[in-house]
Amino acid sequence: MWIGLDAEEYDRQYKDRVLFKRIIDYLKPYKSRVFLVILLLTLTSAFNGLTPLFTSMIINAAAGTVDIGNVILLVSVTFAFNILGWSCNYLRQMSSIRILNGVVLDLQQDAQNSILDQDFHFIDKYPAGKLVSRVNGDTRSFGEMADLVMETASSLLVFLFVFIPMVIINAQLMVWLLIIMPVIFLIALSFRKVARKRTLLGQRSLAQVNDYVQESMNGIQIAKTFRQEAKLFKKFNQINEQSYKVNFRRAMVLNFIFPSLDLTWDIFIGLIVYFGGGMIAPGSATLSPGNLYLFVQSAWTLFFPLFGIAAFWPQFQSGLSAAERVFGLIDAPRVVKQRDSRPVAISGKIEFDHLVFEYVPGKRVFDDFTLTIKPGESIAIVGHTGAGKSTIAKLLERFYEFQGGDIRVDGVSLRDLNLAEYRKQIGYIPQLPFLWAETVEDNVKYGKLDASREDVMHALELAGGADWIDELPNGLATNVNERGKMLSMGQKQLVAFARILLKDPRVFILDEATSSVDPFTETRIQDALEATMRGRTTIIIAHRLWTVRKVDRIVVLDHGRIVEQGSHDELMAKNGAYASLYNMYFKHQSYEFVESMGRES
Repeated sequence: MWIGLDAEEYDRQYKDRVLFKRIIDYLKPYKSRVFLVILLLTLTSAFNGLTPLFTSMIINAAAGTVDIGNVILLVSVTFAFNILGWSCNYLRQMSSIRILNGVVLDLQQDAQNSILDQDFHFIDKYPAGKLVSRVNGDTRSFGEMADLVMETASSLLVFLFVFIPMVIINAQLMVWLLIIMPVIFLIALSFRKVARKRTLLGQRSLAQVNDYVQESMNGIQIAKTFRQEAKLFKKFNQINEQSYKVNFRRAMVLNFIFPSLDLTWDIFIGLIVYFGGGMIAPGSATLSPGNLYLFVQSAWTLFFPLFGIAAFWPQFQSGLSAAERVFGLIDAPRVVKQRDSRPVAISGKIEFDHLVFEYVPGKRVFDDFTLTIKPGESIAIVGHTGAGKSTIAKLLERFYEFQGGDIRVDGVSLRDLNLAEYRKQIGYIPQLPFLWAETVEDNVKYGKLDASREDVMHALELAGGADWIDELPNGLATNVNERGKMLSMGQKQLVAFARILLKDPRVFILDEATSSVDPFTETRIQDALEATMRGRTTIIIAHRLWTVRKVDRIVVLDHGRIVEQGSHDELMAKNGAYASLYNMYFKHQSYEFVESMGRES
């Protein structure tokens, strides 16, 4: 029993005719090139199919009274046909490559767009490595299948050009061919189901390897810290060994097809030579040597086209399984339902109206949650871990679908807003910033691509100062590498904060943007943030004392419910949940606390 090779929930089984229709749909944009390929296929098949005919005429001419002029003419024509056949085949291959690469490109774009269009329910559930495998590996297998379709079309044409002359040459010998053909097709078709099943398992096992390699690279620092490299390698070996066994069995099935057909065909050729030889024997010659050669040569010419046609369906299953996986990804249902029917020019009023939400069915984060935030108001959300603080930010960004109630912005349901335009007016800074493997300037400009370098520097100054930029090797043009490895955590947070300031949104959502910077830089960010908050709706998930003291209102959450609201002084006076949180999380950050500790020491 294979481990971890089950189908994903979004996978589905498509009927072969449905898959074939979708394959044709991807070929439609290239129909002019497809017609060119068909024409070149026809010409190539004609030239290749007629070459044995002229060769047999040369043999028959040599067997009788030799006319040097005719022999030279026939040799010249045969040579010309070979050159023309090669040329047409070369042009056909070039055109096929353009078509196949175009189809793969289109399919990869659709698969990538499907992932980008998915909501976080999907992203959280399925490993990135397996999605990458579908976008890269399976689309390539799909392209190979499209090439197989065109190769089979070529085989059909060659078969027709060769089969008809063989009937004319000798009907008796053709009986043997007609007997052997069904046997060949039965052998090939017998591999169909097992080939499809083994190929699906092989593709899933490769996706599993890709996913584990990606996870290992992401966690390599932790592995080295705890000296667990051997454990990583051991698990990789287990997954890779399974992939080896699965794909070895797949290869055995696919590679057993042609030896089986080859053996059948060798038996057929032996019978043809035996009976054909008797037909040209002295005294009972009913067949000329040239025609026997033509029949045998035509049979060999028929070998690959016939095998190609017979083996098409089992080999086609490999491509169909890849297509099935890619189309399953493209067709994966979206959980977030968005009508996108209303334009957006928000002032910042936000209402959570009897909201119900759960990440996992049966485990509610919010149940009948209600909160109203006025335009331009700043609030801090505090609470223990798991209280639902970050979930509010994610729902307001429309990353997840809520199961009940509603979220409204300026009186309009989030489901009705044009999501792309709405998100342009929302600025969200997570606690752990993410930077692309691009320059500092490109990362700051990510939300406003037309910004000038002066705009970028101004945003960095507002975010806490840009003096550290001069210390980088190439200043703003320094590439920060994957996930911003060139920068410290504090510098990454400054870039993320500057990126939001440059975007200039109407609503700020900050999952404590100062949690990873030094106290000096934090003070500068706080001054910038205090100025930025004026006139904008601001939601801050609070971890710092400064935050809770500067906002208009503090909202205290406990297991998805609001237990207290008010200013810092009001809540401290109540001596309730907030006062308890303050003494646990915030009090040690106050100047008074530090001063009292100094007196005690």
